[in-house]
Amino acid sequence: MVDDDAEPELEYSPLSGTVTRDGVAVSVQIYRLAGSGEGWSLEVVDHEQASTVWDALFKTDTDAYAEFYRTLEKEGIRSFAERPPGRPN
Repeated sequence: MVDDDAEPELEYSPLSGTVTRDGVAVSVQIYRLAGSGEGWSLEVVDHEQASTVWDALFKTDTDAYAEFYRTLEKEGIRSFAERPPGRPN
């Protein structure tokens, strides 16, 4: 019997972790369904456990981290907590 309510097993990238800048820390979570070979999801969680999730999947975990870093450099770390209009959610 298969339990349809079971949480899927996730594989986390070694690029996942905490990033701190200007006194603000966020958790960068890069993951995919374990054993699926599908694209990588990118999620950034702030100190209040609010998350920003990109809609698109990334071909590699490195691509996902590069997108996080690009956003960090362009919009700053506080943008992940402040959620300005037009940001992925």
